[in-house]
Amino acid sequence: MEESSVLHFQKSLSNLMRARFPFLYIPTWEEERVLSLIRLTTSNEALIKTVRKVFTWSLTSGLAEDGQTGREETKTAIKCLEFIETYDHPAVFILKDFHMFFGGVGKQPDYHVIRKLRDLLPVLKQSASPKNVIIVSPTLVLPTELEKEMTIVDFSLPSFTEIKDVLSEMIEANKASGRIIMDLTSEDEERLAKAALGLTLHEAENAFARAMVENGRLDKNDVEIILEEKRQIIKKSEILEFIKTDLKIEDVGGLENLKRWLFKRNKSWLDSAVQYGLPAPKGALITGVPGCGKSLIAKAISAMWQLPLLRLDLGKIFSGIVGSSEENMRKAIKTVEAISPSILWIDEIEKGFSGISHGGDSGTSNRIFGTFLTWMQEKTKPVFVIATANNIHALPAEMLRKGRFDEIFFVDLPTKKERKDIFRLHIHKRLKSPKVIGEFQLTEDTLEQLAELTEGYVGAEVEQTVITALFEAFSEERSIRLEDFIKAIRNTVPLSITQAEQIQSLRNWANVRAVAATVKEDRLGYLDQNIDSKTDASKGEDIKLTRGGRAVDF
Repeated sequence: MEESSVLHFQKSLSNLMRARFPFLYIPTWEEERVLSLIRLTTSNEALIKTVRKVFTWSLTSGLAEDGQTGREETKTAIKCLEFIETYDHPAVFILKDFHMFFGGVGKQPDYHVIRKLRDLLPVLKQSASPKNVIIVSPTLVLPTELEKEMTIVDFSLPSFTEIKDVLSEMIEANKASGRIIMDLTSEDEERLAKAALGLTLHEAENAFARAMVENGRLDKNDVEIILEEKRQIIKKSEILEFIKTDLKIEDVGGLENLKRWLFKRNKSWLDSAVQYGLPAPKGALITGVPGCGKSLIAKAISAMWQLPLLRLDLGKIFSGIVGSSEENMRKAIKTVEAISPSILWIDEIEKGFSGISHGGDSGTSNRIFGTFLTWMQEKTKPVFVIATANNIHALPAEMLRKGRFDEIFFVDLPTKKERKDIFRLHIHKRLKSPKVIGEFQLTEDTLEQLAELTEGYVGAEVEQTVITALFEAFSEERSIRLEDFIKAIRNTVPLSITQAEQIQSLRNWANVRAVAATVKEDRLGYLDQNIDSKTDASKGEDIKLTRGGRAVDF
């Protein structure tokens, strides 16, 4: 929490205690941090008016006043509540992990304890001295009998300022010892602290300590170690998957217009962007021809921006028992916001939301869709949503309106220049052995010839021709030849022939609704689909001659 948020928490807590709210429930993993703030609040006469003593209870220690040892006889929940009932001075009683008596998954509630809490209610309200009971627990469990009696108090994870203070203290402490080399600019420190957002203070401290001892220094490259701590959070979630990729933006051939757009938004979650009054970008929807690099570039953004990439599996959202789907979506949103700044990737989003208008599931799909749309519209955390779609016609219209995504990009068949880039990338990536290379030389003329022969091929088909050519050489135990590539190309029937009508339909949609992911200079030599409206979509050759999407360069 920022300083103002800490004060907001203390003020809200003090108001609830002054108003004689008997039972408060704070769900948090950060027990020590919240106890520290409760103690500060109860000792601040300006906030609380009546200063209160603080007692803490745990199953192992019993009930203990601050600075004293616990009473053995109060280790049982009933005895603890009896002490609270008879105590006649202003006090706050903090009960640690008291949710264990409220039941939950596979566990019966302790009705004796629940009844005693309800009996305590009028005593707390009518007591001559103000008394409040605060339950602090890592999970929220409320029995039906206590739902109307408990007040939930939100306690946010540490703010950037709090984490930055921890980092600064550790840097200063280790500078004095001289054992750890500190090689950080102020922007690097900000990046490390931002990367740790979503961790508890304890987790952040552990991550910084691990980064320091890893190689005896702390520098900007240690962001990856911080992200490893965040992966631990995601590993405990069955809905989100943490994607670890070494793919760089340079490893994606073509799509320069989309790359430029992404590059301009790099670092937009840092304080330097706030000086320009810029909000964090909401996200981008990438649609187009299958196999042209949509998922590839989604993975590359993570390395480019140095942010964690999370993939949301919509199929897992809808699985499980009745009523769990909505909870799954809320849990996924809460998790992805907790580790922000981050990137949320939804692959083939149309498959998850295509059937919402047909019903058949008692409105569950519509409610989940509504929750997701509202979050996308109103989210304040720096979560960049990157969604990919092959069949854009299957997406609901509400998903496409402005305010959900910052931009919609259309990825068409790669142009000649883009195919040259793709061939260059894949051949360089795979041809490492001098024995396999032999006399083969990847010249500009060779790339020109290969690109010419693969007009109408998608990026995945270009990659496959390289693999097929290498299998040809491998099977004969010889070096690669140009003829191997040509043979592989001629034996391939490209998607532009088998799905010509579908590609034409995608282009018709994109020409007025989506920005071309390819820059204008790479589209030279191709007809603009908007101008050449008389082409016959049923002919593969016509599909090869044109390119779709609005020609807007960034």
